[in-house]
Amino acid sequence: MKKDQFLTRRRALLAGAAALGAAGTAGAVALGGGEGPVRRAAAGPQARAVLKPSAYRLQPLTGYGPPRAAHAPLPVRHEPFLRMSGRGRTMLLTFDDGPDPRYTPHILDTLAKYEVHATFFVCGEQADWNRDLLARMADEGHVVGNHTWSHPLLTTLTRGQIRSEMKRTSDVIEDAYGEKPQWFRAPYGAWNRAAFQLGADLGMEPLAWTVDTLDWTTPGTRSIVHRVEDGAAPGVVVLSHDAGGDRSQSVRALKEYLPELLDSGYHLTVPRRPDA
Repeated sequence: MKKDQFLTRRRALLAGAAALGAAGTAGAVALGGGEGPVRRAAAGPQARAVLKPSAYRLQPLTGYGPPRAAHAPLPVRHEPFLRMSGRGRTMLLTFDDGPDPRYTPHILDTLAKYEVHATFFVCGEQADWNRDLLARMADEGHVVGNHTWSHPLLTTLTRGQIRSEMKRTSDVIEDAYGEKPQWFRAPYGAWNRAAFQLGADLGMEPLAWTVDTLDWTTPGTRSIVHRVEDGAAPGVVVLSHDAGGDRSQSVRALKEYLPELLDSGYHLTVPRRPDA
């Protein structure tokens, strides 16, 4: 699938995927600091946070050090993580479908300006063409997750096809980023049993989202900014895109809402696995 075909395919599959995605995330779980996930109800509209001046900025993330100890096999989840538990006003920014050399570098530049780290769920086709951007993500402390090779609707594939989509992408990420992905996101939010089982088999936890910016519909920069700021609350995971179509609005919106979130005291960070 070529770069700008994501948008056309997304519109064609959206109607069927919406119900599947809702079913997959309706009872999603939150990332906790204990022995397992904490169950939470699906998030509804959030009250907009009162913006207060703050000099807080996230300290640079150290992504290097001694090799990690081997972990026990991951449990097979029945629902994706939807939120994250944490101290204070902690949020995650996530970007799907990239990397795209037209937009991803601008997003990385803005994140670097404010010393904030995000999570990029990359598609293998895109990553294979743009390995230098994965290397930059690693150098700058961002997390890279698996978003399949070609962004298919997983519920229409065989088990073998799903594994191929995941495995090929994980291999490219490991080669370009420097380590295997620890997180997986199903395209369109359409999860099924095979996706959970195969993701765990490949060492990945499933992560969904709480706040959908709907930026793929190109609703306008201000609309994207309002969705993020109105949905801001402790523990939420924001979904945006850095590829799959014209993402210039997403680039401009990040420049507006990121300093607003930081000035209101939010801690923008990356996900922590329950076994970490």
